Amino acid sequence: MVSSLTGSTKGVFDECSNAEVISRPEVPKWCVFRLDKPNMPRPIQATIHSGALRHNLARARSAAPDARVWAIVKANAYGHGIERAFEGLRGADGFALLDLNEAERVRALGWRGPILLLEGVFEQRDLELCSRLDLWHTVHCTEQIDMLATHKTNAPHRVFLKMNSGMNRLGFQPDQYRAAWTRLNALPQVDEISLMTHFSDADGPKGVGEQMRVFEAAAEDLPGERTVCNSAATLRHMADAGAPGHGQASPAKASDWVRPGIAVYGSAPDFPEGSIDSWALQPAMTLAAKIIAVQAISVGASVGYGSSFVADGPMRIGVVACGYADGYPRLCPTGTPVLIDGVRARTVGRVSMDMITVDLTPVPQAGMGSEVTLWGRAANGTVLSIDEPARAAGTVGYELMCALALRVPVVVAE
Repeated sequence: MVSSLTGSTKGVFDECSNAEVISRPEVPKWCVFRLDKPNMPRPIQATIHSGALRHNLARARSAAPDARVWAIVKANAYGHGIERAFEGLRGADGFALLDLNEAERVRALGWRGPILLLEGVFEQRDLELCSRLDLWHTVHCTEQIDMLATHKTNAPHRVFLKMNSGMNRLGFQPDQYRAAWTRLNALPQVDEISLMTHFSDADGPKGVGEQMRVFEAAAEDLPGERTVCNSAATLRHMADAGAPGHGQASPAKASDWVRPGIAVYGSAPDFPEGSIDSWALQPAMTLAAKIIAVQAISVGASVGYGSSFVADGPMRIGVVACGYADGYPRLCPTGTPVLIDGVRARTVGRVSMDMITVDLTPVPQAGMGSEVTLWGRAANGTVLSIDEPARAAGTVGYELMCALALRVPVVVAE
């Protein structure tokens, strides 16, 4: 278990960086094997928690006990790294992702089960790799059907026909859906056709009822497995079957597969109404750094660029080795929560490229070398959800995860 910034990184798979590497033939070319680096240039580190990934995946499965579960690993597993997250997610029934490079990486890790391309293919030649890697893929437009119709393959493809039930991004309009299914069904290049849609408001008061009614009406009597639920729908609406006002239009009745994304990585899909505590989720990523300097300032003294924070009394300020070049949001204002040696505290002043400043008042014993948890789990077990700094910055946990900078060392721990 790696619990501090001085923990060993030996044996951890990482993406290409300036780190010293050794050659291993079984590791894909986009992976490197990081050697021990006892003299880290900056005391900052991200930790990926395999145990939390397993726990959150099991939590999603418990919310949809009759469905199979996709592990969503698009955007490099939401910034966690596909290779780093794989061990914690291999209990899923399949992996869903965005592009062919990600699919190759999952296959190279030894996964032989289903892999779904969530946006389908982008050009004709992509279908050749789908055939070679045995990839399932989404079909959301007429052009993708045209590509399939001219594709030469010995093995027909499993496709997921997507309906635009109201989100108005990808998918066939409801009145065009059945015709698209009929055309796909007539192609020798197509084997099984599954049915899918995506909810726009599963995390809010509007809910999923109207989109479910549209989907069920347009897909009525069409054969094939169905997948409709993202994280919010899986956690919030899978129990809607038979509830007043839902009738037959319930996600539970249309969920052979569920697609929990952000929840698996330990962020509440409906924050702040819901939280990782209320959904029994665990943070899968911790970003922590150390205090590299302490300043004692007096009343009226300002901190940082623009003098945006002015002390109203004597106080101690800790300077932390983390900034927006590491992926911490520059828009986080004074008062954004952090954990200092596991104690809740706050930032003060502007976030700079390489440093942030924190108020040491709640932790008088803190000083040079004290650990500051920007999000995730502190060494004493205290948790700061990534949703809190994300909300302070006016964004969502997804963005913070995906924005983790390449210069931040990453380790994998249980």
